[in-house]
Amino acid sequence: MTTAKCLHSCCCRLTLSILLLLVALTAATPNGYPREICQYRKGKPIQPTSVYRNHLIAIREQMLIRATLEGPEIYGYILPSTDEHLNEEVATRDQRLRYLSGYTGNRAFAAITQQGAALWVEHRFAQQADGELDCDWQIYLSNGNVSIADWLATQLHFNKRIGADPHLVPHHLWLRWERELAAKPLKLVPINSNLVDMIWEGERPAPPRENVIQVQTRDFAGEKWEDKVIELRRQLNKLNCEAMIVTSLTEIAYLLNIRGTDIPYTPVVKSYAIVSLTDIFFYVDHTKINLSIDLHLRTDCYNENCVKIKEYNQVWSDIRTYVQIWKRVLVPAPCVQEQGASEAIYSYVPQKNVFEHISPIIFMRAQKNFAEQEGMRMAHIRDGAALCEAMSNLESRFYTEQWTEEKIKYEIELWRLSHANAKGLSLRTVVAYGEHSALPYYISSNVTNIEVSDQSLLVIESGGQYLEGTTDVSRTFIFGEPTRDMKRAYTAVLAGILHISDLRFPASVKPAGVDSVVRAKVWHELSDYPQATGHGIGAYGSVEEPPISVAYGQNNNFLFKQGYFFSSESGFYKRNDFGVRIKNVLEVLDTDKTTTSGEHFLAFQSVTLVPYEPKLIDGSMLSSDEKRMLNKYNAKIRKQVGDELKKLGSMKAFYWMMNKTRHIREYLPEDEYRAAMGGGVDRLQLNYFYILTLSLLSCTLFIWSA
Repeated sequence: MTTAKCLHSCCCRLTLSILLLLVALTAATPNGYPREICQYRKGKPIQPTSVYRNHLIAIREQMLIRATLEGPEIYGYILPSTDEHLNEEVATRDQRLRYLSGYTGNRAFAAITQQGAALWVEHRFAQQADGELDCDWQIYLSNGNVSIADWLATQLHFNKRIGADPHLVPHHLWLRWERELAAKPLKLVPINSNLVDMIWEGERPAPPRENVIQVQTRDFAGEKWEDKVIELRRQLNKLNCEAMIVTSLTEIAYLLNIRGTDIPYTPVVKSYAIVSLTDIFFYVDHTKINLSIDLHLRTDCYNENCVKIKEYNQVWSDIRTYVQIWKRVLVPAPCVQEQGASEAIYSYVPQKNVFEHISPIIFMRAQKNFAEQEGMRMAHIRDGAALCEAMSNLESRFYTEQWTEEKIKYEIELWRLSHANAKGLSLRTVVAYGEHSALPYYISSNVTNIEVSDQSLLVIESGGQYLEGTTDVSRTFIFGEPTRDMKRAYTAVLAGILHISDLRFPASVKPAGVDSVVRAKVWHELSDYPQATGHGIGAYGSVEEPPISVAYGQNNNFLFKQGYFFSSESGFYKRNDFGVRIKNVLEVLDTDKTTTSGEHFLAFQSVTLVPYEPKLIDGSMLSSDEKRMLNKYNAKIRKQVGDELKKLGSMKAFYWMMNKTRHIREYLPEDEYRAAMGGGVDRLQLNYFYILTLSLLSCTLFIWSA
């Protein structure tokens, strides 16, 4: 009887295995983003040779070579576009996905097997990826119906090993991949030697030697780094932690009052830091250290407020050593935009020693001190002046030159970088014209570049890094005459931005709760925009930092506090026609007023000072209060940006700005209002009516008197 049961069990297992094998063999590769340019290649056995095809062949060889070096071979490999610190924008040396595939964007993942290659990108990068990738590659959308695990399951038999570099993958994402792959069933394994680095070898760019670390002086930082470390240790004590591993480059830059140029758009230094109750370790390339940094970080002393500088890669051996002493180590968890620590960091700390928690530095950094607040306001004045110069120059030359999206992008960046204390861009400049402006996530590039005329709307999204602060702004312009639909869309978007800039609210209101204030007028037009309304922004730091994220439906429990800065964006997109986008950076203020229950009232004020486009404003759609808000904002631009432009001697930009910020009437006479609303006669018709009435009345009186 026992033998029969055993045979029955074996037969069931064998049948199940055969069924799974048949399913795997017959499963069709799911359809991805349509690649029309590659349709003509279907059915042809040989594709044209390219450098990126050779890279695919080389990495497939490495997948097999791993069999002799680190155990059994891997049949699939996952490669993110991020670096070891999980940055989306990475240094040239760390652009592994670009080297492998030719894709120059970010926020992407690649999966490679011996038979196929696929790339997952956000929708806004899909068109760019389609233009840059060889036909060897399939493209899928990150939020689509096909996951990396789904695709790998169609490529491989069950129980095969899938490799990935744990240094490039957030811990929480690694756990999710493990679960999804195990369900297929496939196995995720760490490959600590990055396979792309193996094939890159001598061609890989060397670390830049001239990128020395810069001190962010107290004039701009507002407080000494020693005081920040004291506060961090106080927070660690509160959490019963003996140490913390700091992996985020923006957190290290903030904590130690340093800045660098190691990655695009964010002024940071590629490094790690470990802060314990008695030590501060800073892991960085020693060639970046100069005398000023030694003096700044007090590297020549040996107490708890002195920094010990070590080589960048020594962090891994030190973690293994010091966790023998530290019993509870804070390892950063994800927080809104921050991904937390990598899988490699988690694997180096014994699980019993790990305390997974949001980094306390995030909340210290978000609440700007007095000097940082003043700096952010000054940075936006400089930025407003730069954009006024760029747009006035563009308008004066518009009809005498041929313009494209990329040429306008170059002009905007040139004027911004020419200003005092400008240290670079804070994000990729996006210039979108016509149908492109109707795409919420459009990324302008040489692949998608088109000519700009005066027939449709032009959306410009850009930002700058200044010693004083970071800026992020979007504006919509038109060089010709707008249609009524364009004016209605623009005014609906503008009304939401005006309202949130003038909002007063109890401190317990969550960020998601203020989202409807921005979207209300857009919703009234039976439209919506897909992107989040806002996110936190740094002071000469990251253009997108936690903990603030303004988007309805998000379960974000972090509240606004006095001294926070965040972006507020609204948009309107008419498919295949035009789009509108306006974005300002707002500061959170304390009103010194309280509710009846004693809760503080907070308020917002806009620090972005760039004129709106008056040609696109439909005054009949704005209430008198909204017009008052607009006039108040324009007066602020005339005063603060006007003074800066006069100081710079940029009078052409000054007069352009004055023309764009002219005072508008807050109340319309009834006849003009009715005419604007299409519900009555205009003033000329009324005048004729009055004259005719008076004439008839005069005739009647004359007849009666006779």
